[in-house]
Amino acid sequence: YHRRPTLGSEYRQLGAFLETKAFAAAPTFLQEVLEYDGTNLAVVTAAPHGFQSGDRVTWFVLFQNVRGFFVHPVGLEVLVDHSSLDVSQWSVSRVFYNGQYYRDMAQLESAYVQGRISVEKVRKAPWDGDFSSMRPRAPAAALFPVQFEPQGPRYSVRNNQVLFQAWSFAFGMSVSTGLRLFDIRHKGERVAYELSVQEAMSVYGSNCPAGMSTRYMDGSFGLGRYTSPLVRGVDCPYLATYVDTHSLSDSLRPRKRKASLCIFEQNLGSPLRRHYSNLQSLYYGGLVNSALVLRSITTVGNYDYVWDFIFYQNGAIEGKVQATGYPSSSFLHGDGLRYGNRLWEHTLGTIHTLFVNYKVDLDVGGVKNSLVAHDMAFEMTRAPWSPEQQIERPRLTKKVLDTEDQAAFRLQSKMPRYIYFAANSKNKWGHQRGYRIQITSFAGDHIPEASSMERAISWARYQLAVTRRKEEEPTSTSIYNQNDPWTPTVTFADFINNETITNEDLVAWITAGFLHIPHSEDIPNTVTVGNSVGFLLRPYNYYDLDPSIYSHDGVFFTSEQDFTACEINPLACLPKTASCLPNFPPFTYDGFRNM
Repeated sequence: YHRRPTLGSEYRQLGAFLETKAFAAAPTFLQEVLEYDGTNLAVVTAAPHGFQSGDRVTWFVLFQNVRGFFVHPVGLEVLVDHSSLDVSQWSVSRVFYNGQYYRDMAQLESAYVQGRISVEKVRKAPWDGDFSSMRPRAPAAALFPVQFEPQGPRYSVRNNQVLFQAWSFAFGMSVSTGLRLFDIRHKGERVAYELSVQEAMSVYGSNCPAGMSTRYMDGSFGLGRYTSPLVRGVDCPYLATYVDTHSLSDSLRPRKRKASLCIFEQNLGSPLRRHYSNLQSLYYGGLVNSALVLRSITTVGNYDYVWDFIFYQNGAIEGKVQATGYPSSSFLHGDGLRYGNRLWEHTLGTIHTLFVNYKVDLDVGGVKNSLVAHDMAFEMTRAPWSPEQQIERPRLTKKVLDTEDQAAFRLQSKMPRYIYFAANSKNKWGHQRGYRIQITSFAGDHIPEASSMERAISWARYQLAVTRRKEEEPTSTSIYNQNDPWTPTVTFADFINNETITNEDLVAWITAGFLHIPHSEDIPNTVTVGNSVGFLLRPYNYYDLDPSIYSHDGVFFTSEQDFTACEINPLACLPKTASCLPNFPPFTYDGFRNM
């Protein structure tokens, strides 16, 4: 029972305990040092809750209760033992203030009253947070560019089914793992059975107790449960299609999040492919890179995750996450700069990793697939026409990865640059049809494997692991791993047991991530630029030629043609077809209702 996620009722009970028991034991300290009035302090909890299976003891970090409070620490942290089901048995196990540890709040109060404490008084911040406020510091000016479809959307959404050009798929939202897609088809043929987020995890460092012990596994809190209502025109294009989502968690009734998922087609502002011929014949051929995006944004505490699945006209799919929100912080004291950068007067932006895990259940040309690796090696050879000369010639290397152990690539290991799910069928040119997995990640080490809690997050050992698909292995983790990582409910490393993966139903588990060392430009909060990781699934000999050649968006004209004529060049029609602005709906937002 100690493994259960912390529910709202328990948080309320913990809040009442801090107020009536813990804080009541140090009234002078709280009033004189923190100017505590019952409302001006906010708390953030660390996780996991302790050091061993059965523990349920939590560090609570105190912040000024202002906007952006995550970067306003006051220096006080309280460890509460709430393992008993009898609330009256709860107690304070330890207190930390400005670098010093105390047995409980009463000892802190006594030390303060006797003048035996080093007090670091924090300047009181205004309600808007001052430096943490996201209020614009500049007046409004010319409006940013707005995207619209001149002749209306080219995709359709019916219930949870999406059609876009040659693509079709179904979408859903898991309360714990968030965004997921099923039955993804291109040109009517299934490419993937499931693409889904599995987990987002961060490991923090600090010289404060909560910061140094925090290993958040956000699926336990709920990546779907905390999906944000989306702001039209900022979180997604103004004219995107907005969809409500529902979740059932910590309640007897499902809750609706209005406009918490969006779908839109996006002109990426670059060509998908192009060529300008100025040799022999003169012509131009190009194709605009227009892709369909399915997006949700999760806000779990301080972090905001922008989750995208993107569908391109050449048959490629991208899974991407961008991180924003507020950096988590500790109170700056002592050797704090070993664990991050100073962000404000008393604020240490604490170093942390971010790891994201995806499940990618590809079905390439059918359910039975094999995993094949292609790469390059140099071979030394003599030039046939000049044997005294040597050539270093790149050649193609090929290998079938027969077992799960061969297909498990550690984070820092060298992985073949072309690795793909191969079908039993071949294309016109005799090659096995395939879909290639290409990962974008800057992940470091997740946590030492000697750690007692590492097995709970053992999926993060691998940048890629391919296993047989099994009904009893639906997810790489469990919502119970957060609060008892020492005896994990699901241990991903056990999925990898050297079974054969040739001509089997396979699943790829992909981990992407980065290291975040908060810096002064993370104030007021973190931008998405450079904080994006994920993966691409790309056709590899799957088709006989690039399927986007059949797109209606192609542009081609020669030097002999009248390229100002609509029937020759569709771009020539734009001044007419896009001359009228669409009918923009009025701005609405329901994000603050029913919270």
